[in-house]
Amino acid sequence: MWNEFKQFAMKGNVIDLAVGVIIGGAFGKIVSSLVADVIMPLFGLLIGVGTFSKLAYGSIKYGLFIQTVVDFFIIAFSIFLFIKFLNRFKKKEEPAAVVVKVDRTEELLAEIRDLLKEDKDFFRKNETS
Repeated sequence: MWNEFKQFAMKGNVIDLAVGVIIGGAFGKIVSSLVADVIMPLFGLLIGVGTFSKLAYGSIKYGLFIQTVVDFFIIAFSIFLFIKFLNRFKKKEEPAAVVVKVDRTEELLAEIRDLLKEDKDFFRKNETS
């Protein structure tokens, strides 16, 4: 059982996923700071509210919710741009050549057709000579 777990944990996909989660968490913190400390205060000043994090109705802190939604959209858009950038460098796979297997009967009929056409062309040339 330990060997099975070891094989599972050491597969490339699991390690890639772990690295992605760690980097994603760090990236999320950076974006959250950008939104909370730069974007939302500027946006709040434009609207005249100050900061969104202070917006609340009683104990309902809808300003924090707005800030979290903005975080999500910035993270999603950033990931979209990053994936789009990476896809430019991916090697495009060429579609595999489709091999059409022709039935032996059809192959013979095609050969007979070609031979008859050659004979017809041969007799036309000789008639004009």
